[in-house]
Amino acid sequence: MALSRREFLTLSAAGALALGAPRLARAADPIRVGALFPLSGGAAVQGQHVCEAIEIAAAMVNDAGGVLGRPVQVLRRDDESTPAVGVSRANELIAERVAVVIEGWNSPVTLATQTVLARAGVLDITAISKADQILTGGGNPLAIRLNSSNAQDGRVIAEHLKATGAARIAFLTQNDAYGNGAQASIENELKAIGHNYTKVGEERFPFAQADFRVALTNIRSSNADAVVAINANEGSGLPALIRQARQMRLRGELVTAVGTVAPSVIQVAGEAANGIIGADIYFPKVEPFASNPVNQDFVRRAEEKIRYSPDKFMALGAASLQIWASAANELGTLEREKIANRIRGGRFAGTVLGDVTFSPEGQLASRHQLFTVREGRIEVRS
Repeated sequence: MALSRREFLTLSAAGALALGAPRLARAADPIRVGALFPLSGGAAVQGQHVCEAIEIAAAMVNDAGGVLGRPVQVLRRDDESTPAVGVSRANELIAERVAVVIEGWNSPVTLATQTVLARAGVLDITAISKADQILTGGGNPLAIRLNSSNAQDGRVIAEHLKATGAARIAFLTQNDAYGNGAQASIENELKAIGHNYTKVGEERFPFAQADFRVALTNIRSSNADAVVAINANEGSGLPALIRQARQMRLRGELVTAVGTVAPSVIQVAGEAANGIIGADIYFPKVEPFASNPVNQDFVRRAEEKIRYSPDKFMALGAASLQIWASAANELGTLEREKIANRIRGGRFAGTVLGDVTFSPEGQLASRHQLFTVREGRIEVRS
């Protein structure tokens, strides 16, 4: 049957719309964000929590309109706490054409992947890894880091040791870029603030170690006033160290490195965690975070989704995505260099951490608070 002119034009218009539909769909395609953290091994629980936090932040961003009018999609990858695996997974994310990779639990993995991501022109935001070389080593000339640095952390631990009058200090230190850098920073700060002390013990161990009885025996014989434990293996290594230290009745105060005692560590370590000293830069239900409406929304979503009150690591992962999304929307672009230059030296409002600022070198400014573990809970000191 022959079509009338009006029917022909109507069908032609419908066909044109159909042909145009894929283009409209592509305009709304999600922007992919890579999350590169350990999802297996000793730090698996913490790495999974960080990825979940990034996904929660993505949902918050999407609820507010997304990035450049497009939804954000998070792609998880497992670096297995191994530099070579991290490089392989980074290449997978590059092949997926991600706009940014939020990474960094282990400093050696971060240092290995920085160059790969920078060479590919993918924005790289380090959420947690602490080694000072991440910002100064040259692997990523546009480096950005949210977690406090070893240098920042060293000061607060050194000031605590001086305040308590610890004259005999021993170190249990993870033997890699993170651990060695953290110990060096503490010792440098002790010297800078004029605290006279004697280093009476020093034991080093690999990231994956979970049996510290020999090292602790050596440390116990030193009769230290304070033992500084620098262990980033929050899934198994640090809880084991804490339990074994208590079983061996270690003399002196057990002081943990900044940011290593998450609620999950206390849960695994049990009663042995009571009395340990630590410091951190985020507590979900302590001011100034408790009254921050963005943080309140984040905490509520996390507790509903995973039945877990967010720790510092989760907050850093979420804030990384929020800050990147804010910069991209403000600039109207996904270009790596433009976004990195906006973040470095910049200020951002409305994150889970509140209003934040970065140094021109890409380091987030942080405020530390000391705490003691009592009855299985973190009690922030005034």
